[in-house]
Amino acid sequence: MDVVMIRIDKYLADMGFGTRSEIKKAIRQGLVAIDSNVVRKPEEKLDPERQKVSFAGKSVTYAALEYYMLHKPAGVVSATEDKKERTVMDLLPKERRKDLFPVGRLDKDTEGLLLITNDGSMAHALLSPKKHVDKTYFARVRGWVTEEDRIAFRKGIDIGDEKQTLPAELTILQAGEESEIRLTIREGRFHQVKRMFEAVGKEVVYLKRLSMGPLTLDPSLSAGNSRQLTEEEIQALQRQCHFISSVYMTDSRTGEDKKGEK
Repeated sequence: MDVVMIRIDKYLADMGFGTRSEIKKAIRQGLVAIDSNVVRKPEEKLDPERQKVSFAGKSVTYAALEYYMLHKPAGVVSATEDKKERTVMDLLPKERRKDLFPVGRLDKDTEGLLLITNDGSMAHALLSPKKHVDKTYFARVRGWVTEEDRIAFRKGIDIGDEKQTLPAELTILQAGEESEIRLTIREGRFHQVKRMFEAVGKEVVYLKRLSMGPLTLDPSLSAGNSRQLTEEEIQALQRQCHFISSVYMTDSRTGEDKKGEK
């Protein structure tokens, strides 16, 4: 296997230790070491798989791919940057890769699970409308949610798009003037959950995403906080993406679906 060498200034910039110009200044000041040897040249190269780096005496671990679970709070937008609003990226640790992005979007007033990564292949597999990845939500709904609603959601309903929604699993946790429900959908249309309830004459007043594929929101993670995914969680997502790709490839080969949809 070929050894991939990387410049020390890029290595540190990738991991969130400052801009390239800030890092070059720190290197010239003798604050950076490779294998305990102080380096003075920003163009110095290293093997990130074999060599150890420290910055101002602190050990630095290089990760080509990073995965964060964020418990998104209401009031922040699901974007990498915004000139007016606080974004989900502002809630992550400062020392992290700078090429991360949220996988999909939650409305500004919606809470819950949001995956943030720089793994473009995984993001594509989880978000493609052809993949039908399960997403489960908890909601409080103004109005009595009924068995008729559950049946309608399971059949698919008209929310004003060209096609009806795919079958969705609605569980009524508590019915009343303000009902509590759990809903699993397999697509991600614009404001979909809210529009589904509007279609049956009700209004979502609180919405929280609980899971996406095999990834479930950590109950110990309070709103606004994040953590890196465990190795088990990453592997579960990778298995999901591999399964999705396998189904897509099989359907394409057999010609059962010319567009590759399941």
